[in-house]
Amino acid sequence: MNFGDFLDNSIIGDGNGGGARIVTNSNNMRSNNNMSISTNLPSLAKSMFNSPRLSLALQTGREGGPGGVAVMAEENYYEANDNNNNIIGRGNREEEQAESRSGSDNLEVASGDDEDADNDKPQRKRKRYHRHTPQQIQQLESLFKECPHPDEKQRMELSRRLCLETRQVKFWFQNRRTQMKTQLERHENSFLRQENDKLRAENMSIREAIMNPICTTCSGPAIIGEVSFEEQHLRIENSRLKDELHRVNALAGKFIGGPISLPLPNSTLELQVGNNGFRAKPDFGVGISNPLPVLPHTRQTTGIEMSFDRSVYLELALAAMDELIKMAKTDDPLWLRNRELCGGEVLNHDEYMRKFTPCIGLKPINFVSEGSRETGMVIINSLALVETLMDSNKWAEMFPCLIASTSTIDVISSGVGGTRNGAIQLMRSELQVLSPLVPIREFKFLRFCKQHAEGVWAVVDVSVDTIRETTTFPNCRRLPSGCVVQDMPNGYSKITWVEHVEYDESVVHQLYRPLINAGMGFGAQKWVVTLQRQCECLAILMSSAVPSRDHTALTPSGRRSMLKLAQRMTNNFCSGVCASSIHKWNKLNCVGNNVEDYVRVLTRKSVDDPGEPPGIVVNAATSVWLPVSPQRLFDFLRDEQLRSEWDILSNGGPMQEMAHIAKGQDHGNCVSLLRANVMNASQNSMLILQETCTDALGSLVVYAPVDIPSMHLVMNGGDSAYVALLPSGFSIVPDGPGSHGLNLVKSLNNGLGPGPDKRVSGSLLTVAFQILVNSLPTAKLTLESVETVNNLISCTLQKIKGALHCES
Repeated sequence: MNFGDFLDNSIIGDGNGGGARIVTNSNNMRSNNNMSISTNLPSLAKSMFNSPRLSLALQTGREGGPGGVAVMAEENYYEANDNNNNIIGRGNREEEQAESRSGSDNLEVASGDDEDADNDKPQRKRKRYHRHTPQQIQQLESLFKECPHPDEKQRMELSRRLCLETRQVKFWFQNRRTQMKTQLERHENSFLRQENDKLRAENMSIREAIMNPICTTCSGPAIIGEVSFEEQHLRIENSRLKDELHRVNALAGKFIGGPISLPLPNSTLELQVGNNGFRAKPDFGVGISNPLPVLPHTRQTTGIEMSFDRSVYLELALAAMDELIKMAKTDDPLWLRNRELCGGEVLNHDEYMRKFTPCIGLKPINFVSEGSRETGMVIINSLALVETLMDSNKWAEMFPCLIASTSTIDVISSGVGGTRNGAIQLMRSELQVLSPLVPIREFKFLRFCKQHAEGVWAVVDVSVDTIRETTTFPNCRRLPSGCVVQDMPNGYSKITWVEHVEYDESVVHQLYRPLINAGMGFGAQKWVVTLQRQCECLAILMSSAVPSRDHTALTPSGRRSMLKLAQRMTNNFCSGVCASSIHKWNKLNCVGNNVEDYVRVLTRKSVDDPGEPPGIVVNAATSVWLPVSPQRLFDFLRDEQLRSEWDILSNGGPMQEMAHIAKGQDHGNCVSLLRANVMNASQNSMLILQETCTDALGSLVVYAPVDIPSMHLVMNGGDSAYVALLPSGFSIVPDGPGSHGLNLVKSLNNGLGPGPDKRVSGSLLTVAFQILVNSLPTAKLTLESVETVNNLISCTLQKIKGALHCES
């Protein structure tokens, strides 16, 4: 009889059934006639399948029979062995695939080999199977967590270490994987059953809601009927607004290469016809004269209005960009060359009105237009310049004397692909001309950045003050203005700057109107020359070579610390001259009735500011016209050898330059540290920190007394934030083309208008002092303190006029 055939055909039937293992022991496997199998094997097999976790060790022929059969109920395998544990039959071939079969560690396997028995001796009693020891199970579990599918080498090493057979280790891992799979399936079935119950309950609730509708207004049962006329009208209005949002989204895709997501209302009935606050359908396309929509300021902004505002902002930015590109590329007759502006161009307003329709509506009554264009080369690449313009802090640092303060209100779009291409920001800024006779220009505007080609960028600004109604109207507004930047092969960039502003001229003093009208105060040429000077300064400071004029051996950290202190000094000076929102100034009554005697006095309390001495600070500023060229006036004021002719701090003698840091190719762009010569032992030695800068449209001289220990600390690279100083200085600008000069001053002093058209070239000089009048912040300002500051300004001006022979 063939034993393998017996297992395949009689016991199990086929290799895919059950999970039983039959192990036979025979004294003589060579003789098929000595094989004895119990007649109860079918019932035994049935018992095996009904109890898969039960281990049986049954023997036949206990009374000395020639052989025996041991049956174990394990899953997915059975084997026939001789007395030497050699496998002679296998009922299931799937156990060769270790990853497809598993079981439990609670099953039993044979723990050792059966003893050999001679043919002439009776059959010995078979050793019983037992469970694995806890130590064996622990090590098996430990390896299973690291490697559920060990290879043959790992199984042999584990069997040697645990004193088990290789097949025992193999079967244990099969059973353990099966157990793990069963547990996961059981957990997954439980989770799916819970989800199914939730969906069934939700389905039932929806069915009940459909069967019993409730009115959202009165919470009562809804009456099914025809849709009212008002509701139908609301649906039509909502559909129209959605179509407009999609149209704006498609328009954005055309300009920035990708759509901008605009939120839509969750409900189709969130709008109310007649109360949406819009006066007209917005349309900002060139050639369309429809006004902007205006929202009442008394209503709170809803999600619909915010999304609509964003769509309005987007379309306004796109229209402004289109207008900027056209104005930058178009030449005569749109732009006219002005010889008095050193090559600058002014806008032909008649030609502009024929070619363009202002995208923010018509010019208000009593407003005048100011338009200019300038082209130049700057030592900066386009990406760096775009990043500077789109960052409000970097933008203010690049134009320190033009920008009083700025901030970003909202980011409508951050750009595409991690770049500034398509970025749109809502910003607020204060622009200034350093004179108390010119008020600060406040703008609330959109800034849109777009890349037009490789190395070609454009940044445009346009006011949004008229989009919503406010209780106060701005005294100026910014039409599409900005710059187009193109990279050049030598590391420079070609920049074309366009400035177009409408403002109320009545708030500007007559002395400064020619300057402002020509664009020399806020125009394109002012932005370009300031940018050129600042970029040149940055290039020199970043260079490892020290300029030859820097005769002092300052360390790089000392240079940076000293320049940072000078920058703070200049910013504080500008904020005092123009009364910007950086400091909270209290305005006092202006002194003087004539132009030459006009002095604006401001006061504030300095508390807990390490960069200023504590107490009451008074700032006095005035602007006068002098019949002296700006260059001559600037050279006189910055010369330390001539300082004693106007500065009371010089102790009546020349001053010595202790340190010098160049900030440009022009000798006038530098930071200096001056020391007054001590005439006698009773006088204290004092240092003066001074910064001077100059360009084609103006110059600046700012200085402040500082103590010697603080400056030693700064020059050695120490922190300059704790150096207390109060700056004073001068701002010099040309008087502007068409200025009547001295004739205008005399006419204004006599209470008359401008006199005959007699041109006298000169300069507009602004003098400002910040003085600590009391070291106690709680003290009250006295009239004597104001008179002291006023006398200081008057005395300084008289000395300057006398030194320059301007008395006549």
